[in-house]
Order: sequence, then C-alpha cells, then structure tokens
Amino acid sequence: MELFTAVPSAEWRDTKATLHRFCQVVGKIRLASAFRRNHWWNAPFHVTGRGITTRPMGQADGNQIFTIDFDFVGHQLLITTVDGRAVSFALPGQSVASFYQHTMRALAALDVRVDIPVPRPFDLPDSDRPFADDTEHAHYDPAEVTRYWQVLSQVNLLLEEFAAGFSGKISPVHHFWHTFDIACSRFSDRVIDQPAGADPVTREAYSREVISSGFWFGDDAFSDPAFYSYTAPEPEGLDNEPLEPATARWIEQRGGHLAVLRHADARSEADPRAAVLAFYDSAYQAGARRAGWDVARLACPGGVTDPELRAGT
Repeated sequence: MELFTAVPSAEWRDTKATLHRFCQVVGKIRLASAFRRNHWWNAPFHVTGRGITTRPMGQADGNQIFTIDFDFVGHQLLITTVDGRAVSFALPGQSVASFYQHTMRALAALDVRVDIPVPRPFDLPDSDRPFADDTEHAHYDPAEVTRYWQVLSQVNLLLEEFAAGFSGKISPVHHFWHTFDIACSRFSDRVIDQPAGADPVTREAYSREVISSGFWFGDDAFSDPAFYSYTAPEPEGLDNEPLEPATARWIEQRGGHLAVLRHADARSEADPRAAVLAFYDSAYQAGARRAGWDVARLACPGGVTDPELRAGT
C-alpha cells in the first residue's frame, strides 16, 4: 500500500458527511457511558486493525461493560458486551436516522441502557436536527471509507512516534468525533483561565497550556486534508517562527495561527514520513520556545526516561 494515499476532500464529501454523523451518534453514547477524564480524554475514538473503537465503557452509568466498534473492512457496526454477546449491522445503505435507530435497538437487545441528553449533532450545520430525523445524509461508499481508515492508521502511527519524544503530560493519540480529526496534545502545568462566557467543552479542553499536533480531512474553513499544530493560548510572535519542510506555513484561523502542512505536499516529499515528523517537531519547538517551556527537560529521546539507558550503560 502506498504511504500517504491521496484522499481528496471533494471525492468523498458526501460519504464523509454521513460517516461524521454516524461517529457523532456513537461518540455521544461514549460520552454518556464512560468515566470522565481531564480534557475530555474519555470522549474520542481510537484506531484498531479494522477501524475505530470506543474501547470498553459502562459501569460509570450502571451499565455492564460494552464496546462499540466501527469495522471499516467489513463495513459494519459491532456492539459487544463483556459477557460475550454481540449485535452487528451493515453500514452501507444507512441514513443517519436509520443508523441511530439500529444502534439504539442493538444496545437495547444487549440490555445496555443509554440516555443521550442531546441526540443531535454537535457543532455541525444541522445541529438543531435530531439524529432520528436525518434522512438527508445517507451516502456511504465502502471504498472511500476504507481509504479514510487507512490514512487514519498511517497518521496514527506517525503521531505515536512523535508522542514518544515528550516526557511530560501528554494525551493519547485519539480520533475526535467532534471535529473529525486525529490528534495528540502536549501540556505544560500552567493553568489557563478561560474568558467569561467560554463554553464547558472549551474550558475543559484548554484548562492547561497546550501544544496540539494532528491531522484532519478538510472542512469548510480549510478544504485540503492537512497535518496541523497549534499552541493555546497562542504566544506572541508564534507565526514568525520557522517551520519545516518549506511547504509548511502558518495560516490564520479562528483569530489565531495554525501551522499546516497539506497532505498533498507531504506526499510530494522524497521521504513523507520524515517530512511530517519534521513538521510536527518544528511547530512544537516554535510554540514551546515562545511559551517558555523547558524543552530540554521535557525531551524524551527514543521514548526513554530511564537515566541509565539514556546514558548508554
């Protein structure tokens, strides 16, 4: 398989819109059924050898332990319980409404009780429409979805490799059903007071100073699939810092600056993997320098903190 398979946004726009809402249905189930973690680490999905998973959840709300998996090889949703029972159904041919109904019926068949307080999309154009009423989004191309998962898997391992070089507080590599991106975030211990009126999602996500690195498949604000990095809160002069490779750049977005390396530009490099890792590191170094982090103390070369191994003894 080609490293960094092309994934033009326009080619799978309709499939992406449908799949994104499928993921939001399951994401809201996960949010209601898992123990809360700082910075919402309990909410996102994780990549598997066949798709993405919620990982085991339950008990927080009195339910038995259960897991929901998207299988993007066999193109089905699979719900399993710790006692070995399972229910699955096919993803192609589903609208968001039918997917929601099938999912809720499958949970009931497994004696899993779930109450989704707001059964509507979050921060999408149709966020006022209940999942149960959405028959508009019903396009699911299996080949396009498999390609999405393959790209997601490649980026997942790049982020895992990049994450290994940091010894401080760091998030898992996880796939957000909110913005449909995959990311890993490095934190300092500096507490950040959010402005009055900030929503609870933002207050929790950015309660500590953070430098986040990730990848998203394109959206209305920036249509090209791209690797990205940002520092929050943004230190003064961040956008004056150099980035690697030469095709990476700073763009203005939501009142701040985002470092981006287009997926297509990374693919054109002689060594795409090295180019992406250099991009993530240059953007991290830029944010850490400007924010005054102790870069040397937080470094973790080769993923090792053992002083004897690091000394070569």
